[in-house]
Amino acid sequence: MSADADVEVLRREGRIVVVGASLAGLRAAETLRDKGFTGSLTMIGDEPYEPYDRPPLSKQALLGRARAEDTALPRRREIDAEWRLGVAAEGLDRQAKRVRLANRDTVPYDRLLITTGTRARPWIHPDEAALDGVFVLRTRDDSVRLDRKLAGSPSRVLVIGAGFTGSEVASACRERGLEVTVAERGPAPLVGALGGVIGAVADRLQRRKGVNLRCGISVTALEGDYAGRLRRAHLSDGSAIEAEVAVVSLGAIRNTDWLAGSGLAAGPRGIACDAGCRVFDVNGIVTDDIYAAGDVARSPHPLFDYQFLSLEHWGNAVEQAEIAAHNMICAGPDRRPHLWLPMFWSSQFGVNIKSVGVPSLGDQLVVAQGTLAEERFVAVYGYHGRVIAAASFDGAKWLGFYQQQIEAAAPFPPEYGTVDRRTETLEPVDPAFPDPHLPTHGPTVTLTGHSPSERRVEFVPSHA
Repeated sequence: MSADADVEVLRREGRIVVVGASLAGLRAAETLRDKGFTGSLTMIGDEPYEPYDRPPLSKQALLGRARAEDTALPRRREIDAEWRLGVAAEGLDRQAKRVRLANRDTVPYDRLLITTGTRARPWIHPDEAALDGVFVLRTRDDSVRLDRKLAGSPSRVLVIGAGFTGSEVASACRERGLEVTVAERGPAPLVGALGGVIGAVADRLQRRKGVNLRCGISVTALEGDYAGRLRRAHLSDGSAIEAEVAVVSLGAIRNTDWLAGSGLAAGPRGIACDAGCRVFDVNGIVTDDIYAAGDVARSPHPLFDYQFLSLEHWGNAVEQAEIAAHNMICAGPDRRPHLWLPMFWSSQFGVNIKSVGVPSLGDQLVVAQGTLAEERFVAVYGYHGRVIAAASFDGAKWLGFYQQQIEAAAPFPPEYGTVDRRTETLEPVDPAFPDPHLPTHGPTVTLTGHSPSERRVEFVPSHA
């Protein structure tokens, strides 16, 4: 047997450990088996459940159309894995090739895939976060607890943050007939993801649907009663509102804490990896035995100036997991890049919102189909004279066309004589994104710069 054949056999054998019993983790495991991996496979997850679908938790589950416990992901095939559930990974020893668990067990690996995803950003004051009636929404258990509380018909629900998840929660509450106040520190809902021009449309939509929308306002404190139950919230304008339920929707935190001290390029922005999903170390050297996929990963994309992108998208998690699994058991020449074009969708207040590309990179915007006034349109974003993204309100049928334009680096502003436009204006305008140095709620695509490393180096001149 040749040396190359020996390597091929070794790649399809050995021990692969997947940290993160998530959508990405499951799809990677299934792909490994489909591609002929016959070695041992261990799945580690901090929740006690096998992988389940998260998007329905802020949509169908809150509307009573699906039970959180029924959101288990369908299996494409059996994966013949050892499941280590309900115990989090706590550390990584790259020298010994071992994952350390919170229960002090260690799990050895030959190759490691990290799919730990994100967790909901908690309320900033722990004592207030512990009040009865204060929730985040990320896990199956979160959804069950929140649904149970909403079923008690609270007098008012406060949603803190008007990104996609916060807006979906507000929509579900209104559909349940509940009074809802949304506090958003930005100038409009969805402003971090789609900009202020489109945010103004979301603003009108929410107000028309009965939401008490308070933009340019922060919640400064949550107050409880003597029994530890939420009773009111204090706002930055000096006012206070009564509320029995508060849903904190301040974005996500990437689950990289357990990698501290591991020597990997992992930090608050995610885990840096190359286009083949191989993880970088803190010196920018790519590893060959550690891979990352899903929400926790960030990788360069040629369509976006090779900046590192972190994508909180269902489709991206699946596609990246499949690429990572393929590359883990293939020789170098057979490896494939992960160049998935970002896509996102949301259903709220009776409107289907979809985007393709990276809207937040846009420096100009035109309404190419429909009109903002009708709340049915496609907005196209330009960046340095080319089409970079498109977002639609009840206009998803057009997005396939704009996906092709983005992939072809078509010029901006677009000029399509055969497309039904019915627009109020074709003049490019500033999409009105907030200052990127200020935090916003809910961007689902994050451009994280060119450097794969979280390390900051200070050069000190020597003196002879």
